[in-house]
Amino acid sequence: MTKLMRNRFIRSLGRRIKRRISPKSFAFLRFLWYLVIFYFPCHACFWMKGRKPLVFSFGSNKGAFNLAEQIREVNLLAPTRTCLVMTWYGSDKGSFRHNYTMVYESLFKKLMDQPLRIFELGLGTNNEGVKSTMGTCGSPGASLRGWRKLFSYALVYGADIDRSVLFEEERIKTFYCDQLDPVAIKQLWALKELRDGVDIIIEDGLHTFEANAAFLQGSLAYVNPGGYYVVEDIHNRFAEQWFELLEATYAKQHPTYEFVFASLPSSHKDNNLLIIHKLTTAAN
Repeated sequence: MTKLMRNRFIRSLGRRIKRRISPKSFAFLRFLWYLVIFYFPCHACFWMKGRKPLVFSFGSNKGAFNLAEQIREVNLLAPTRTCLVMTWYGSDKGSFRHNYTMVYESLFKKLMDQPLRIFELGLGTNNEGVKSTMGTCGSPGASLRGWRKLFSYALVYGADIDRSVLFEEERIKTFYCDQLDPVAIKQLWALKELRDGVDIIIEDGLHTFEANAAFLQGSLAYVNPGGYYVVEDIHNRFAEQWFELLEATYAKQHPTYEFVFASLPSSHKDNNLLIIHKLTTAAN
């Protein structure tokens, strides 16, 4: 059985199981599968070998505040608490397809006891008529609930183009946004909950260069000093476009930001992150 056939079989099996049991039971089974197949094997052997990201930094401040070096030191085979929490809630940030949670543990661990404001674009939708659909096995809002658990005192906000998945819970509030529409982006950041800026932005919306670049252009100014902006799921085919945009435009226009493109070794071609850090003070 080829890897493609195996993945299709697993997805098909997951859909059949989800139709036959309760959502809570399905989430529990999915978490057990993750522990057995990924977490425990990695935890048993990560100290014997490591896997590091391939990191590219941009701008006159490259390396000045050590963001690039910090990301280079992340062991992508070392599972973390962030991996467990995100997978428990149904997010794919730290499961089989992606390993972003190892990076997030390094970036955010020292911030998790602070009263931050966190925003994520892309709640995840099961609506297969929407371009950004996760399919029937996805869990809308999973990452927001994961951030709420990890950041005990944070307010968590989210946005999505699919109005049917918007929701509000304790310390979570979500809004509509079409990231290809500059007017919609402007209206989003004009909301009273968001207009004063946020400390962390995670962009996990529509995974095209045009969509990512459009939301970045309209949103980077709303990152508070010391904060982070992360674009997830960048496909390999968009890497050169990002390198050109970062070098020619963003690094020159924003000297008080660090820009890092991190390629995380994986069999998947969309396992890349753009990580932006807004410095608290300008570099000398």
